[in-house]
Amino acid sequence: MTVFNFRKKLVFPNFSQWKKLLRILKKEEKIAFLIFTFLAFCSAIFLSLNFYFKSTTIQPAPGGIYTEGLVVQPNQQILINPLYATSNDINRDLVEILFSGLIKYDSEGKIVPDLAKNYEIKDDGKTYEFFLKDNLFWSDGENFSADDVVFTVKTIQNPDYISPFLSDFLGVEVEKINDKAVRFKLRNTYPPFLETLTFKILPKHIWQDIPPQNFRLTPYNLQPVGNGPFKMQGLNQDGKGSIKSIKLVPNSYYHGKKPFLSEIIFFFFDNEGDLINAALKGKIKGLSSVPAEKLKDLERKGLEAHYLLFPRYFAVFFNPEKAKIFLEKEVREALNYGTNKEEIIQEVLGGKGKIVNSPFLPEIFNLSPPSEVYSFDLEKAKEILENAGWQDLNQDGIREKIIKREEIIFKTDLKSGSRGEEVKKLQACLAKNPEIYPEGEINGFFGQKTKEAVIRFQEKYSKDILEPWGFKEGTGLVSETTRKKLNEICGQVPEETLPLKFSLVTGVTASQKEMEQVAKLLKNQWKELGAGVEIKTIDSSGQELGQDFIKPRNYDSLLFGIVLDLIPDPFLVWHSSQKKDPGLNLAIYENKEVDKLLEEARQTVDEGQRKEKYQKIQEILLKDAPAVFLYSPDYLYSVSKEIKGIKEGIIKDPSKRFTGIEEWFIKTKRR
Repeated sequence: MTVFNFRKKLVFPNFSQWKKLLRILKKEEKIAFLIFTFLAFCSAIFLSLNFYFKSTTIQPAPGGIYTEGLVVQPNQQILINPLYATSNDINRDLVEILFSGLIKYDSEGKIVPDLAKNYEIKDDGKTYEFFLKDNLFWSDGENFSADDVVFTVKTIQNPDYISPFLSDFLGVEVEKINDKAVRFKLRNTYPPFLETLTFKILPKHIWQDIPPQNFRLTPYNLQPVGNGPFKMQGLNQDGKGSIKSIKLVPNSYYHGKKPFLSEIIFFFFDNEGDLINAALKGKIKGLSSVPAEKLKDLERKGLEAHYLLFPRYFAVFFNPEKAKIFLEKEVREALNYGTNKEEIIQEVLGGKGKIVNSPFLPEIFNLSPPSEVYSFDLEKAKEILENAGWQDLNQDGIREKIIKREEIIFKTDLKSGSRGEEVKKLQACLAKNPEIYPEGEINGFFGQKTKEAVIRFQEKYSKDILEPWGFKEGTGLVSETTRKKLNEICGQVPEETLPLKFSLVTGVTASQKEMEQVAKLLKNQWKELGAGVEIKTIDSSGQELGQDFIKPRNYDSLLFGIVLDLIPDPFLVWHSSQKKDPGLNLAIYENKEVDKLLEEARQTVDEGQRKEKYQKIQEILLKDAPAVFLYSPDYLYSVSKEIKGIKEGIIKDPSKRFTGIEEWFIKTKRR
């Protein structure tokens, strides 16, 4: 019987004994031992790494340089100043990063607090009160307070400073409640005013002693003191004084989350071609507003396209005051049905856009789709024109219409004291002969001058008018024989042949030909209807398009883009009071019901009620067809794949692509 002694102590071999192990093992046993030892070692490493990766996550780490390219237009002035941020894209971009406001947009396009910790809207939307966060500083270490807010607004309101934001603050009272609170008062309720308050703020201690005439000239415009996530470190200029690059670094006094990127460098290029080439050669890591045809080339070089929703749409606006054909609703409808929007998006935008059927973009207004839209239907468009009397009379491919003028028929007796349209027609007829009616007044009132003109007319044609009655002198009374002679002379109006022709004006730049491409497609599409289109392209990098065409409404039709606010107010584009500059009613549109709804909507605080009114406006606009609504292009922002943390969403303007830039990162660590 075998007895086991469990009390005997187990002794682990020492190092010298392990050394002798390999000596006593056979060759095959040695190989097996080494293999199992190696596997055990690998397993231990694998289990350790597995535990490490399961127990930690990749997180952003400080460091890394982001470089972006921007195009500088000829004679473009760089002013890193919130008062002039809208003067060009570069100024707007830099101000967005270097300055902060009371409130801002988040990546979803919603307004959230920034320098303000909260705010209150009172008095039925006429009073806005903002309460500042604690421990706010400028990038030079000076304290930020309500004084800076009040100073900025009052400077904008002073016309001597010529700020483009002046109109936004007309009639607005701003006052300091205390060092950490400020109040705005409006004369009338205006819900979109909250969006106005996203403006960036100037440091009073830097700018308060600079007179208006020096505001654009002071070096502070290129040495800004801000309160955004980054601050300016320096700029690089060539021998001619042109700025070639600007370097930004994190602002240690920033009130929000400290940025991960250690540097941002903006490089400036003379044109889009040079910008694209720099990106393809890896000299920059990002560029915005990328042409669709360049996306694949940039992707092959490691730049990823981010699709941002920019609230804008492009349309052709008809001007019935310049082109008579647009007075006919049937012509406007036919052009709508005869427009292939999908072809435009595919051919010009490379599929990077959305069809637009109304000026109320669903992503912004959140309205129900219109009950009826103008889907592409070439045959229906032709039928509408045929039924309206537009035919190709001379077989030249262009339709014409014979316009029969209304005959001027005098049917009633007229005398001193008579009023109305028939008196106007009488005066117009008499005014054709200056010897008879030299004054030529056409006011619809039969006064002494009109009576004297009638007498001269009667005596000139006395044989037909006076002799049948035995009169030798005119009576000034328009009765049977006088009416007959008037109808004989003024009642015959010749027919007019009106061709279906019009010009289409649009803006282009040397590097951006998108609008010209769209115009050519429209010309070809409408040619199928029998419409003749003359394209007029105007250089939009200068002031010619605005000064010579848009402001005086000097166009038959205009291919143009409209940018919307995220709290939309279509008043400026569709109210009849905005038909003249500085309004943006480019279609010279007038509808009393739409006017009333627009007026009520901008006085309504309740968002639901505003939507109901916009819904009605949408239906009326589509029925009246004052324009052809085309498309809303995607805003393309190409950035190197090594840049992480970029959020895609709705942006108010291109500079808002930098929303949340403090979250962008290149380097990572596990924690």
